[in-house]
Parts: sequence; structure tokens; C-alpha cells
Amino acid sequence: MDKNHPEVQFGKTGVLIINLGTPDSTGWWDIRKYLKEFLSDRRVIEVNPIIWQIILNLFILTFRPSKTAHAYKKIWRKESNESPLLYFTKQQSQKLKKKIGNENIIVDFAMRYGNPSIKSKLVTMRDKGCENIIALPLYPQYAAATTATVCDEIYRSLMKMRWQPSLQIIPHYESNPSYIDALIVSIEKKISEINWKPDLIISSYHGIPKSYFDKGDPYHCYCHKTTRLMKEKFNKVEIQTTFQSRFGPQEWLTPYTDKTIEKLPEKGIKNLLVICPGFASDCVETLEEINIQGRESFIEKGGKNFDLIPCLNDNSEHIKLFEKLVSKYL
Repeated sequence: MDKNHPEVQFGKTGVLIINLGTPDSTGWWDIRKYLKEFLSDRRVIEVNPIIWQIILNLFILTFRPSKTAHAYKKIWRKESNESPLLYFTKQQSQKLKKKIGNENIIVDFAMRYGNPSIKSKLVTMRDKGCENIIALPLYPQYAAATTATVCDEIYRSLMKMRWQPSLQIIPHYESNPSYIDALIVSIEKKISEINWKPDLIISSYHGIPKSYFDKGDPYHCYCHKTTRLMKEKFNKVEIQTTFQSRFGPQEWLTPYTDKTIEKLPEKGIKNLLVICPGFASDCVETLEEINIQGRESFIEKGGKNFDLIPCLNDNSEHIKLFEKLVSKYL
């Protein structure tokens, strides 16, 4: 080899798990920066971009960061000074690394919005000699606003590389038997820990505008498929699908989680469990929106017992699932 040729690392495979993202802190500016990146994504907000940027910058980014910061402060991990989503994604990466990592397989994590960015991690993996990249978006149910935007960002990052690694993106896994089994284990574990019997289990998924569904987004169907498969495996308590976290005035997928929870006590449902299968890690949507706001609403309306089944997070069944999903591409 020509002695003047630049040194090039090679021969390795990179496994990159990718979650939604998180602000760097609960400070107003960090929250605003995160929201601006997230809400500027045209996969997330499908309206005229010129009009939307005016609304976003003049109104939403003026008032919403304070409200969002208040929610994050309620669930922020003070011991490590980070969001639960960041903490659990780190743990997932480290535990998966112990399962499959070696000198030739580099396991790491990235966030679609915020830090660490997808671009920075792909560049690092390439510089370490990863000729092959296996990406695992942590969204069990495909949606254009989640899985597809992760793919978009990966492709944009690769477009700027002179020497591109090969790429394999692991698809949605809403009906993977190991995923369903892991959810059932989490339900049974929670029921064994409480001293009351649930009347109902709400299976709450992040919503999308109904207009996205009307355009052909398959997300709604995948969510119902996950719930159906859970019901087939676990028939001790009724499980009902709902959709949470709607934003703006337009109609979103229904039934809405918050409205459903409010009405349950008057229907005789006094003991409620909620599971959020679409979230790979507990985050502000599960810990604050469901376990704090949802709990308060349910009790205020006459409910007796309420509990949240934790996301799969870094538990052993979840890491085994990741191992199975990744291994077929190694």
C-alpha cells in the first residue's frame, strides 16, 4: 500500500439503536431547542412549512417550552441529571453490547432529535471502521412520523459521506412473538405486585393526526394488531386500545386516552392499569402524561386504583428481543 495513503479503519459492524430524543436539561432554552428541532420535522407536522414556521416561532416556541419544562421537571432523574428516556436508552445500548458486542461489533445509541445525534454516531462508527451499519429504530409500530423520519435522517447523514458503509434498517416489530411475550410478562409482573384486581387494561399508544391515517399511514393498524396479539396471550383482563398525546386543533386517532380514562369510573371501572406498548422507554409521555395526569384525572372522576405498567425499558426480555432483531442481520 502506498505509504502516503491515509489510514483507513475497516472490518467492523456498527449496531445503532435509535430513540425519539430528549432535551439536554429542563432549562427553558434546552427545551425550546429540542421542541424546535422536533416540531420543524416535516414528517411530524405536515402543513405548509412557511405558515407553520411562523406559527411555531411566534407562538408555540414562545409559550410551550415553559409547560414542557414543567412536565420534564416532574420526571427528571435527579441522581444522574438526565431524562428517563436517555437513561434507559443508554442502559439498553450497554446491555445489548454485552450480549452481542465484540472487537468487530460496535453497539451504540442515538436520538432522532437532540443529543447524541444520528449523524454524530454514524460518523463515529464510520471512523472506527464500521463498513456495515445495522440501525434499529425503537418504534415497534411503524409510522411516517417516527420510523420514517429516522430513516430520512440516516439517509441524509450517509449522503454526506465519501465512503458510505452498507446499511440495514430493522423494520417495525409490532407482532414479533418475543415483543408480545415481553409485554405479557410486564403485565403479569405488575399484577403480581399490586393488591387489587384490575377491571380493565388500557393499551395507550402515541397518537397521530387522523389525516395521516387517511393518507395511508399504517400506524393505526399496527397498534391494533399489537393489542389483539396481547389479548390472545392474556385473557384474564379486558384490554382496550386508546391514543394519547394529541397536539393542536385537528382530529387525531381515537379513542383518546385522556377522555377515555375520565369516563371509565362512571361506567363502573374503578381499578385501572395502563400499558404503553409503543414506547420502548419510559419518558415524559408515560411518566408524566399517563402516570401523573392520567392518574389524577381517574381518581378525581371516582376511580379507586390506578397504576402504570412500566415500559419494557432495559429489562431482560426487552434486551433479548433486541438481540433477536439484530442477530439476523449480523
